[in-house]
Parts: sequence; structure tokens; C-alpha cells
Amino acid sequence: MIDDIVRTAGSLAHQLGPLRRAVLRASRSAADLPDIPDAQIELMRALAAAGDNTPSDLADSLGLARSTVSNLISQLEREQLVERHLVAGDGRRTRVALTPLAQARLRTFDESATRVLAEALRGLDPGDVAAITAALPALDRLQHRFVGG
Repeated sequence: MIDDIVRTAGSLAHQLGPLRRAVLRASRSAADLPDIPDAQIELMRALAAAGDNTPSDLADSLGLARSTVSNLISQLEREQLVERHLVAGDGRRTRVALTPLAQARLRTFDESATRVLAEALRGLDPGDVAAITAALPALDRLQHRFVGG
């Protein structure tokens, strides 16, 4: 049993990264989106989920160093994907929010990802599609083992 779990974990670890990158590439290409680095996308997704937030809170929620988040925010700000504003009553603290451009890009990316995945699934054997569908709840539970919720 333990050996089966270790083999499954190894296979899953080797497949997740390449699958994720393939979906990202295909989705970006299909929607003619710019190549935004994964770390920036994760920060944008965190802002989309939580609304505007402080850089410190973003760093904590993403498990990243504050300096890393600060650099990501600066890069996204240059691309007009986030905007900073001062926290009311505290001239030193800022909050970060997605711009309408970033919100539109995330929507476009999600719609494109759904289309490219649907097309790829249509090309699989129905048994494979059924197996993937059946695995989705377990994958969700597995993700929650890492991120809680």
C-alpha cells in the first residue's frame, strides 16, 4: 500500500507541472494573451479572490517573502495590472487592487483555458474523460490538504 502511494505521488508530481504549463501555453496562445509569469498570475488570482489587500497579507497568503511580493507588485504595476493606494489613516501602508485590465485578462484567460481543455477532453476516449471527471473531487480534497479551506 505505501509503495503504491509513493508511486502515485511520484507520477502525479511529474505530471502536474507539465500539464499546468501546457494548459497555460495553449490558453495564452488561443486568447492571444501576453506571457505573464506564473508568479504574477498567482498574485493576481489572490487579489481577485480576496479583493484589494496589503502586500504583507498577500505575502502571507501566498507563502512568499514580502520582498518577492513587493517585486511582483512593482512589475504588475508597470504593466498596469495592479494599482496601489494608501490605507486610510496610515500614510505608510498601501493596499493593492487589480485594475480593470487585469480583471479582463483573468476572465479571458479562464474562458480560454476552459475552451482549450474542453477541446482536449473531446479528443480523449470517453473512459478517460469519465476517469478525469471522477478524479476532480479527490483532486480538490488533495489541494485542500495543502492550502486548507
